[in-house]
Amino acid sequence: MQNIWSITGRSIAVSSLALALAACQSMRGPEPAAQANIPQGYTASASGTSAAEQGYKDFFSDQRLVQVLDLALANNRDLRTAALNIQRAQQQYQITENNQLPTIGASGSVLRQDTLSSQKPMTSYNVGLGVTAYELDLWGRVRSLKDNALDSYLATASARDATQIALIGQVAQAWLSYSFSNANLKLADQTLKAQLESYNLNKKRFDVGIDSEVPVRQAQISVETARNDVANYKTQVAQAKNLLNLLVGQQLPENLLPTQRVTKITSNGAIGSGLPSDLLNNRPDVRAAEYKLSAAGANIGAAKARMFPTISLTGNAGYASTDLSDLFKSGSFVWGFGPSIDIPIFDWGTRQANIKISETDQQIALSDYEKSIQSAFREVNDALAVRQNIGDRLSAQKRLVDATNTTYKLSNARFRAGIDSYLTVLDAQRTSYAAEQGLLLLEQANLNNQVELYKSLGGGIKANSGDAAPVQLSSAERKADAAK
Repeated sequence: MQNIWSITGRSIAVSSLALALAACQSMRGPEPAAQANIPQGYTASASGTSAAEQGYKDFFSDQRLVQVLDLALANNRDLRTAALNIQRAQQQYQITENNQLPTIGASGSVLRQDTLSSQKPMTSYNVGLGVTAYELDLWGRVRSLKDNALDSYLATASARDATQIALIGQVAQAWLSYSFSNANLKLADQTLKAQLESYNLNKKRFDVGIDSEVPVRQAQISVETARNDVANYKTQVAQAKNLLNLLVGQQLPENLLPTQRVTKITSNGAIGSGLPSDLLNNRPDVRAAEYKLSAAGANIGAAKARMFPTISLTGNAGYASTDLSDLFKSGSFVWGFGPSIDIPIFDWGTRQANIKISETDQQIALSDYEKSIQSAFREVNDALAVRQNIGDRLSAQKRLVDATNTTYKLSNARFRAGIDSYLTVLDAQRTSYAAEQGLLLLEQANLNNQVELYKSLGGGIKANSGDAAPVQLSSAERKADAAK
């Protein structure tokens, strides 16, 4: 009889293991198809390879800015947090992967007890190894949880890449903001000096009785307005530097700050947009949304697997004895094996509700994925729309500056000759100053647009153009490849 039970026990164990290896499969269904309804091409496409293929060290032409970007990537706290989130997701994935393997533990115990049938207390000693509640993944529940953890890890890694792209764009634009705040400050200083000269001239004319006090007060208004602008731009310079320090994560060295107005941010004559399909591969936020969609599909598989029986194995082997000296002697070896099964019968619809929740989560993830694609195309098209017309705007603004400067010089000459009143000079001076400010704003917008286009295309993940940027397959893509 003992032999029969031994044979039966081994048969159950071997059969269960074979069944687990053969029948372990995912219960997840087919992946839903995204319908982003995006155009076939960009509204104002620039020919050539996508600028995202360039590393940021090759795209940005100023080596001071490249050094600032390197410092930001090394010290920025948001990027550091994103990297730590990757480590956390990686460890979580490792845990779910380990759940596919049995857990073996050593145990030892000493039990001293007194019973009514014995005259004195008895002591028993036990040592051994055991497997505790190892689930046979017949329906792929554990595998689905592993797939979910893998997709979550990949989504976190893509989110870190998206954070890096955003950081590179923010640092470059903050660096430009510092440059143009200084340029506006210099313009305001020059304007203040010119208006002080006009004020002193009008005051002398008033003192000798040539003119009334009105031109003096008009000139004084212009002087105080210019002083206000100077103070305002000094504040902007300080704030731009503070923002750079925050983004870089440390005090930025003075030698890395632009001392003159930046006129060129990249050596690229034209920034290529590439094909629309390139955008889906280059944008890490789109990839992250795709990974989340795949993770939601894995959750459905895990929820469906809960509808079927769960079989777990528990076993142990070791030594037991009432005398410590006899613990490891022949005849004290003991073993035990106990499979258990959990069969769902009636749970008031909880498992079915969990499936519905998982399916709804998948539809939410699908909608987020489609929106991420639409948002990516919109950002690129917006940047290209600005790029298409910024040249004409700059040309027109430069001609406006030339015209207003000439008008100011003529009006000032006519005033000094006594032909026109100072009101004409004041109006021409204000128009010229506003045109100069407008030109600086457009030049900054032009450079910011180049940074924005590079960022929206997905540029900034690679440091150098020759660096590899492999794309990891999601669990859904791996499943599709395995099915081919």
